Amino acid sequence: MAVDSSTPPVTTTSWPSPFGVRTRLVAASALMLFTELALIRWTGSNVVHLSYFSNFVLLGSFLGIGIGILRAGKAKRLPYYSPLMLGLLVLVIAWKPVTVDRGTSSDVVYFTSLSTTGPPVWVILPIIFIAAAVVLAGPAELVGRCFTELPRLTAYRFDLVGSLIGILGFTALSFLGAPPVWWGLIVTIVFAALMIPRSRGAGVPVQSVVATVVTGALVLVPLLAMVGVLLTESTKSENSWSPYYKVQTKSEVHQDVPLLTITVNGVPHQQAIPADFRLQWEPQYGLPYERANAGKAPKNVLIIGAGSGSDVAIALKKGAEHVDAVEIDPRIRDIGKALHPDKPYQDPRVSSHIDDGRAFLSRSDKKYDLILLALPDSLTLVNGASSLRLESYLFTQQAFESARDHLAPGGAFAMYNYYRETWLIDRLASTAEQAFGHKPCVDKVGDDLQQAVVTVGLTETDQNCGAAWAGTTSTTPPPATDNRPFLYLFTDRIPSLYLITIGLILVAGVIGVGIGGGGSSYKRMRPYADLFLLGAGFMLLETKSITGFALLFGTTWVVNAIVFAGVLVAVLAAVEVTRRFRTPPTKVMYAILFGGLLLSWIFPDDWLLSMPVGLRAVVAVLIAFTPIFAANVIFAKRFTDTADGTASFGANLLGAMLGGCLEYGALMIGFDGLLIIAALLYVGAFLLTPKSRAGVST
Repeated sequence: MAVDSSTPPVTTTSWPSPFGVRTRLVAASALMLFTELALIRWTGSNVVHLSYFSNFVLLGSFLGIGIGILRAGKAKRLPYYSPLMLGLLVLVIAWKPVTVDRGTSSDVVYFTSLSTTGPPVWVILPIIFIAAAVVLAGPAELVGRCFTELPRLTAYRFDLVGSLIGILGFTALSFLGAPPVWWGLIVTIVFAALMIPRSRGAGVPVQSVVATVVTGALVLVPLLAMVGVLLTESTKSENSWSPYYKVQTKSEVHQDVPLLTITVNGVPHQQAIPADFRLQWEPQYGLPYERANAGKAPKNVLIIGAGSGSDVAIALKKGAEHVDAVEIDPRIRDIGKALHPDKPYQDPRVSSHIDDGRAFLSRSDKKYDLILLALPDSLTLVNGASSLRLESYLFTQQAFESARDHLAPGGAFAMYNYYRETWLIDRLASTAEQAFGHKPCVDKVGDDLQQAVVTVGLTETDQNCGAAWAGTTSTTPPPATDNRPFLYLFTDRIPSLYLITIGLILVAGVIGVGIGGGGSSYKRMRPYADLFLLGAGFMLLETKSITGFALLFGTTWVVNAIVFAGVLVAVLAAVEVTRRFRTPPTKVMYAILFGGLLLSWIFPDDWLLSMPVGLRAVVAVLIAFTPIFAANVIFAKRFTDTADGTASFGANLLGAMLGGCLEYGALMIGFDGLLIIAALLYVGAFLLTPKSRAGVST
């Protein structure tokens, strides 16, 4: 039986806290992950640039966590800089939010408004990146101090327990629709509990009382300022919070017509308008019904991206006998249910489903006369994946084929949106042609935004086109696929905007570690290069798991939270197995790891999609978590015997930051290609493993 026999070094810093080391470690770890998730959600809701760089805060957090761990053994004071920076960041963003944005790169399309308010991208993003690093360095430093007082795996075990509590807590608040003031209150309470010293008993020295007051002010003043800002935002009547967005609503009357405008994360997103006036003002919304089914009213309609209900109301107006309305965001659906002028969700002919559209199709055997993708651009990315948007898997060739398989005889599939670029319209039309075997109908509405309606019948006789689509050109990109679902990316290269951003992040990381971690940081981490590569490889495995489960079960926040929690549980299981049992030699565990990577490569996600949902879940968990479990047994075995616990753990976390940058490689080689990069990183880690550890069984 294995035991955690590593002896922790004696801590050289004091931590005036009434709590035991294990309690402090769990609380600090929970604070660290909870704050990270809250920062990602809140900054993304107020700075629209982060809708396209969601892992920007994540990478800054990893940098800060690595620096904080490195500082832990040498810092002479508690990290009061962390709550101070958190308060300042919230105040700055509240003062100068970025409410709208339009990308100008020719390589990638952004679906947002036409102008920007607030600081430019090159100002606000560096501020957020640096601030996130400083904020997260504080809880990480508290975690690192606990690591110096406990055996290696014991500390890592409680760190994982705290992280799991953090993610479950934030998930619960998301489920309840809690506004950000609750996030701020929780962060404030935990910071105060961990960092404000307690003076006990009679005869307490004046110096202790003064120290308590001063430290209390350092912690509470900026955090209470933050809570005040969040309270103001949370209590505005027009604001509400979904698991994905800050949702703002505005009701008005235009030409005697009631209008409900819905804005998400500072970007105008939807308008709820009576169907009669929508069709009168924008007749293109009726085109799918004219082009499909030879102009006959469809009996059964599936609307993906039903939103507040305008497209549902149009389907009912066009004679649909039953509508399945699928919307991923429960808050937007509920707003439409309560406030849409036509009350479409109250109609007995409508069945409402809160789900991912692709996942809904994969679980249904129902056939439809019309399947409609109704402007399902999400304006947000999936947490933990640098380039996967909520709607990415709706526009791949495999998704169109799935829609085809759910059409009744004579049925049709259609989509519309403001596509902005001719190449994007042609790409979607080409994807429909590939999936259905004939050219679709393409109707363009002439303005700078280039709204278009693409309709394709199950057979060519099931569609009634106006002017014929001219077909693709030499510059039309090929269809997006489930492996590379980047519809809005024009080339097969990483856009220069991303390359510059990644380069600056890496430079900031090198400088930040040198300054924040102390002059000897790199010297301390040098013996742990294998742990650095293990961290990078693990980040890619986690990303592949998130994107894979998003395809298999939906891009919903619930699936995302389950995967994050599942990864932590798998890591915790690896630690417990290593602590309690004699595990195979490291070489054998590497063999299992590479076998798991090979299994993931041999059995791709599209093979799993053909399975029943229950069997799919079992096989997906086995394939995804086998390499994760093996990789963390390797880490646990190696981490147990390290001479410098904080340096080795910091190296691993900084490696995760590198993995987050390498994850952009999927833009070129697809998500399956991340397995190759991960395998190369693990080969490097194996070669750099100290010889004394490679064959040892513990």
